Amino acid sequence: MTALRPFHPMDLFKTNLTNLDTLTENYELRFYLEYLAKWPSLFNLIEGQRGEISAYIMGKVEEQPSYLRHTPEYTPWHGHITALTVAPQYRRLGLAKLLTESLERASNEQDAWFVDLYVRESNKVAGGLYRGMGYTVFRRVVDYYSDNMTGEKDTEDAFDMRKTLDRDKDLRYIRENGEDHRVGPEDVF
Repeated sequence: MTALRPFHPMDLFKTNLTNLDTLTENYELRFYLEYLAKWPSLFNLIEGQRGEISAYIMGKVEEQPSYLRHTPEYTPWHGHITALTVAPQYRRLGLAKLLTESLERASNEQDAWFVDLYVRESNKVAGGLYRGMGYTVFRRVVDYYSDNMTGEKDTEDAFDMRKTLDRDKDLRYIRENGEDHRVGPEDVF
């Protein structure tokens, strides 16, 4: 039996199953602790029967500074998935969907306009998962990742994918053909 629960500081010592994956971003210890301190309701995990961490999600709610409000790439109050990872042996069991839905609910409760995330253009499995959950590509961030997993060039584009929440009744913060809307890393906050 697995359990969805909040992430605790001591869980950082049990993330090997999830963090040793090539598609998982790894951060410094202080980065994880900052998320735990600022956004505890958006940092959750799924624990396996033996206490192992099967998957976790790390998110936040934020908006860009007010001085950027009139720029074309401004993003208002929204939830953001910073990291979502599932240990290889626990994939395709619906854990990523369960964690994503928990972050969407928490963001909705905080009156966010949408939830967004960045996914590598080459990560077709993750892109398909999010599309199946109602996310769409809002924009392509050219050369966002400096470590291209495909080996074709030094950098890789990211898709900024979004799913609107209850607050965005007029669908103001999604667009069609987002893959064709190109921005640089300097345009995203």
